[in-house]
Amino acid sequence: MKQLRARLAQYDEPQKVKALGCYPYFREIESEQDTEVLMHGKRVLMFGSNSYLGLTNHPKIKEATIEAVRKYGTGCAGSPFLNGTLDIHTELEEKLAKFVGKEKAILYSTGFHANIGVIPTITKRGDYIICDELNHASIVEGKRLSFATSYKYKHNDMSSLESILKKIPYDSVKLIVIDGVFSMEGDVAKLKEITDLADKYNCSVYVDEAHSLGVFGKNGEGLCSHLGLTDRVDLIMGTFSKSLATIGGFIATDAETINFLRHHSRPYIFSASISPAATASVIAALDIIRQEPERIENLWKITNYSLNAFKTLGFEIGCTETPIIPLYIRDNYKTFMITQELYEQGVFVNPVIPPACSPEDTLIRFSLMATHTIEQVDEAIDKLTKVFRKHDIIK
Repeated sequence: MKQLRARLAQYDEPQKVKALGCYPYFREIESEQDTEVLMHGKRVLMFGSNSYLGLTNHPKIKEATIEAVRKYGTGCAGSPFLNGTLDIHTELEEKLAKFVGKEKAILYSTGFHANIGVIPTITKRGDYIICDELNHASIVEGKRLSFATSYKYKHNDMSSLESILKKIPYDSVKLIVIDGVFSMEGDVAKLKEITDLADKYNCSVYVDEAHSLGVFGKNGEGLCSHLGLTDRVDLIMGTFSKSLATIGGFIATDAETINFLRHHSRPYIFSASISPAATASVIAALDIIRQEPERIENLWKITNYSLNAFKTLGFEIGCTETPIIPLYIRDNYKTFMITQELYEQGVFVNPVIPPACSPEDTLIRFSLMATHTIEQVDEAIDKLTKVFRKHDIIK
């Protein structure tokens, strides 16, 4: 066996978990992403989805997708830089820029691509990137690809952030990059305080709105809009794979920055354009969000109900105030076992272990959709309570 293969063959952690009968990944779903899904022919309550507004099976989005395929085919067969720009790509960029309150926007193949395509492109050697320690992996990878010097501050700790900013030359290029809503913990970035520090220390601010678009803001425009800070945030990034019902990503900012990215961002220039189907899906989703404001209202109604229920029952849920509710277990093996037992009882949740969290913060991620009912939440929480008590996680 060659050296590379021999080294990789030593990795056997998944096999160990499979042998215990509680391997929780790559579970096959046989139906559309909804509040209930079919898995091996069995009804399972879905509390592991990022479809916060429940739009992935909306009939208008399905129809828009089908019509786009009929008109444009299944793919663009090239990058946007060359032959891959469609008129609907341009339409979507204009809609997104208006949606989040910026001059221009640019599309990427995924949200991950947006972060690794923008962060290292707009920073260079001699610049500085400052990140929250719990930022998403795509931000971490984007930072690693940059030649800029990077710093990491303690999660949502403004004194930790300021202590870093004090050390950096005032006239240097400095970029603070944060998640608006942290994807595992469900808590919200202290964006007002961050923008205040950015003004004080001459920094630019980049906010990843992946888990806050469609959730915060009057019409789902995101956390920056919700807090009235859009003009103080330099770059707003978002994904289509959560509230916007498909796959892809974008960055919205000023016209000059977009112009630079179009001609320098390698993941943009050398990746094929997002499909016509995905593009049409997002256009339709943006329209529906405005036409059906009750979706966001329902999402917050079910979120507040669930947060109160978990607190009352004694679950440890950290500082979350969003539809992402972490249920802390703090033990890898128990996290896998509880996930499996819940699945056997018809409840789908996601286990979160390192590197997605620190070793002492292992948890189950319980996430809500606008289309969940109180009855579904009650059923899930009842089963969660019994399983958590069985494993002595709650009293």
